[in-house]
Amino acid sequence: MQGGAARVERLIRPRRRTDVGPHGSHRRPWKWLVTGKLSAMSPCGWRRRRRGDLLGRRPCSLVCAASVVILFFKMCLLRTPAPLGAGPAAKRTDRAGAVTVLLWTPPFGHHQPLPDCQARFRVSGCALTDDRGAYPRADAVLVHHREIAGNASALPPEPRPRGQKWVWMNFESPTHTRDLWRFDGLFNLTMSYRGDSDIFLPYGYLVPSPRTAQYGLALPGQRSRLRPGLVAWVISNWSESHARVAFFRELSRHIRVDVYGRAGRPLPHDGGRDSVVRVVKRYQFYLALENSQHTDYITEKLWNALLAGAVPVVLGPTRDNYERFLPPQAFIHVDDFPSAAALARYLLLLRRDPARLRRHLDWRKSYGVHMPRFWAEQYCMACRAVAGARHRTSVVADLEDWFQS
Repeated sequence: MQGGAARVERLIRPRRRTDVGPHGSHRRPWKWLVTGKLSAMSPCGWRRRRRGDLLGRRPCSLVCAASVVILFFKMCLLRTPAPLGAGPAAKRTDRAGAVTVLLWTPPFGHHQPLPDCQARFRVSGCALTDDRGAYPRADAVLVHHREIAGNASALPPEPRPRGQKWVWMNFESPTHTRDLWRFDGLFNLTMSYRGDSDIFLPYGYLVPSPRTAQYGLALPGQRSRLRPGLVAWVISNWSESHARVAFFRELSRHIRVDVYGRAGRPLPHDGGRDSVVRVVKRYQFYLALENSQHTDYITEKLWNALLAGAVPVVLGPTRDNYERFLPPQAFIHVDDFPSAAALARYLLLLRRDPARLRRHLDWRKSYGVHMPRFWAEQYCMACRAVAGARHRTSVVADLEDWFQS
């Protein structure tokens, strides 16, 4: 999931249907406010490990050591997202023949033209439709969770056509995903930001070269390293129950934070991704604070900060979880500090010490970012996954247990 993403060409990951996901719960609020213990996650690739940690303390033959290293890197590569539409996964679609995927519930009720998957993502043999009259002949039905939560009657009719797969799609956090228990045993494939989804598509990820990225992350020039603004935060959903609001109130006692969005200054123009990036480009640091803390729930807030050239200060899952997506120096985690005051002092220190600040920026020289555009890319990746899973007949028996884990 880190910068090695371009080397892996597989997005579909089979998961044992009756098992809970491998990661522990990350529902802990900000640790300064509520104490609690999180299950540790195992980062791959970014964190440097001591030789003793990898190979053990006892002597090992050269062949044994090499075998362990090879196995370690294979495990890491299997956890990284693929460059979209590239390599064997796309070729499997060609060999399997055309598949028809029916979009049953447009996300949040917003209808938009369906994409040409071949032209945009090099996914061939894919027929997307939102015509419910195609239900009897559809190879798969794509269902967005928000539209069926609390309303099971909104599901496609039973019995479903023979061999048809139902795909559960959701990019909200578990905190904002309700009534999952209603759908245990109904779906065949899952698609979300979680790395252990059948169809894994995160909010963003790094690729090794800007030439293959949607957005380049060239190192900011000498003049732009020190910016007029210090810390910015863009927020549209303000809730006093969120750990991020409590964190902001404590941090703002020690350092100035400029707030934009519904709870602060208005954003220019349409208020979308581009306007957020334009605002954040004027700041040294950006608060990438998630509305809830869960495994792999790392949203566009982080990636907008990187596009703007700011150093993200993150509140979300554990540092290890973030390091599956980013190098360790690419972000500042609130859990690294005993208090908001200590974090504020560190940000001010970086402002005064360009050499220290450079450590948080130098990694950007040869990386780029890919951020999926909702929802066209999701539809096409679902179509590709269905083509590659024609002969799978498994059912997601534990949807609630898995997604809430």
